[in-house]
Amino acid sequence: MVEKTTLAAVKEVLEKSPKRNFRETVDLSINLKDVDLSIPKNRIQEDVILPHGRGRDIKVCVIGGGELALKARGVADKVIMPEELGALADDKKSAKKVANEMDFFIAEATIMPTVGKRLGIVLAPRGKMPKPIAPGADPKIMVENLRKSVTVRSKDKMTFHTTVGTTDMAPEELAENIELVLKRISAKLEKGMMNIRSVYVKTTMGPSKKVI
Repeated sequence: MVEKTTLAAVKEVLEKSPKRNFRETVDLSINLKDVDLSIPKNRIQEDVILPHGRGRDIKVCVIGGGELALKARGVADKVIMPEELGALADDKKSAKKVANEMDFFIAEATIMPTVGKRLGIVLAPRGKMPKPIAPGADPKIMVENLRKSVTVRSKDKMTFHTTVGTTDMAPEELAENIELVLKRISAKLEKGMMNIRSVYVKTTMGPSKKVI
């Protein structure tokens, strides 16, 4: 059941957001307390499958060959063959373009070290290092889950942001997405919700409203 305070905050943000000629995202701003993020193991890095998705198309790239590549052709937005990695890595402009265009990457487990060596320089800073998949596996379910996922990433900052949907989604759907994100984050913190100082929800260009 959605908390009334969460739903009320979402409704207020949507009502007060000026009408735009484009679809705005709805974002969360999370502020932590009493957490030492200089210690890597304390940092948040979670892929959360949102119950109601992100409200927009999410692009997934599969890196691999053979049977995996064949299965990915009709499922993923882009397929990169192992033999294409070298040329792509050498063309920094193209590598950055792919890194920016794709939301998530999946790579054949056996070539993960090569992918890291070749494309890690552009993928790692964006928090888009590939998720491993077994050679020849069917990537359909993994791709479908990623299309409903957001990456929640604090790095070493006490305040960080993530997307929970778009303004054309129902307030109840956005509220449920928010509560799942907070549940996953609190589960990673030593003191749970006690380590969260505050949470705000806002649209891309609209006002923010405190949730917690």
